Amino acid sequence: MTQLFSLIGRVAVINGASGAIGAAIARGYAEAGADLALTYNSNVSATEALAEELRNLGVKVIVDQVNVQSEQALRDHAAKVQVHFGSTDILVNCAGGNIKAAMTGGDRRFFDLEAQAISETLNLNVMGGAVLPSLAYGPHIAASVFGGSIINITSMNAYRPLEGRPAYAASKAAVSNFTQWLASHVAQNYAQTMRVNAIAPGFFPNERARLTLFHEDGSLSDRGQRIVALTPMGRLGNVEDLVGTAVWYASNASRYVTGTTTPVDGGFNAYAGV
Repeated sequence: MTQLFSLIGRVAVINGASGAIGAAIARGYAEAGADLALTYNSNVSATEALAEELRNLGVKVIVDQVNVQSEQALRDHAAKVQVHFGSTDILVNCAGGNIKAAMTGGDRRFFDLEAQAISETLNLNVMGGAVLPSLAYGPHIAASVFGGSIINITSMNAYRPLEGRPAYAASKAAVSNFTQWLASHVAQNYAQTMRVNAIAPGFFPNERARLTLFHEDGSLSDRGQRIVALTPMGRLGNVEDLVGTAVWYASNASRYVTGTTTPVDGGFNAYAGV
């Protein structure tokens, strides 16, 4: 069973490794034995500290700043990973996010939004968060002797568009659909052992989300309380809750699983509220 979930000998690229989800997955992969290529957009100190922590586990780690919205930057990094490690076996697309100007709330309604902000959100999450990295690293992953795995990070917003987030919800729904399409395409055209799947996190309070989920004293806000009330398991998520699914998708344990999205949400998506 340990061998089934082992990532020893594999090389994983994690885009957006400076964020809470990317860092947690990186730790899980390192503990499972994978060597890692970590990328970040701006938070170099957090990524370098993470890399040093993971090297202490005995795995090889490189760190690079990569603009995931630049096809050339991604292709350059993909080539660097191949030269440094000799292979690329796993890609985890954690980069992405929401743009405040594309959100509704207060006096700002949908018809008040600027098209440019909506477009930037769609480009960040669909192109930068899934399509462009798949183009850049995909050919190398298709050649993996382990079968190769692309793992996209989508969202509860892909299932249920939440208040105030029209562009973000649309972008994550597109990532889920693209995951299915790409899974079918690569298995039929490149390698039958290559898999593409996605993880849909529920509510995980990263630094930005904490502002809307908690009061300053640490108690749940009204929004936080509503979310917990609609979560059968009765709590918000911890990023460590995502690691098992991420390791499963990357390892031989899921070798016949492709084109799926797994919610890691404490039952939020399954619960009708009545």
